[in-house]
Amino acid sequence: MNLTCIYDFKLPALNGSTLDLSAYRGKPVLVVNTASKCGFTPQYEGLQALWTQFQKAGLVVVGVPSNDFGQQEPGTSEEISSFCQINYGVTFPMAARSPVKGPDAIPLFKWLDSELGFLARPRWNFFKYLTNRQGMPVAWFSSLTPPTSGRVRHAVEKALKS
Repeated sequence: MNLTCIYDFKLPALNGSTLDLSAYRGKPVLVVNTASKCGFTPQYEGLQALWTQFQKAGLVVVGVPSNDFGQQEPGTSEEISSFCQINYGVTFPMAARSPVKGPDAIPLFKWLDSELGFLARPRWNFFKYLTNRQGMPVAWFSSLTPPTSGRVRHAVEKALKS
């Protein structure tokens, strides 16, 4: 199967079901590799704020918990879900914990790597990847860029207009 856009991917969902990204066809998607025990974990608050602000306009935020960096996401799906809801009120879609780097990376992150190149590879938790309404990557942001930053908001607004 030739995977040509973000809508071609299915992820195991945090709640045990399947997160079929084709359900978001025509919407910009912000994919973020997350972790519960990281210095960047408070970015969940900003991700939820983006989701709340731009959901009606069409933005979809998808969290992908990963234990790849510093073993900072050791929890079970139930623990991750509970942590996100209790501490940050997360309501955006969340995938099950998945590898996002190296040969074991899930297909979505291998595709992002092939589309965006070496510099965009996640080097820590909370790397962010934005696709346009056609499902193609248009921007990426490192862990150091908060989801509520002007750079991210501008890219989201531009993707919503595309």
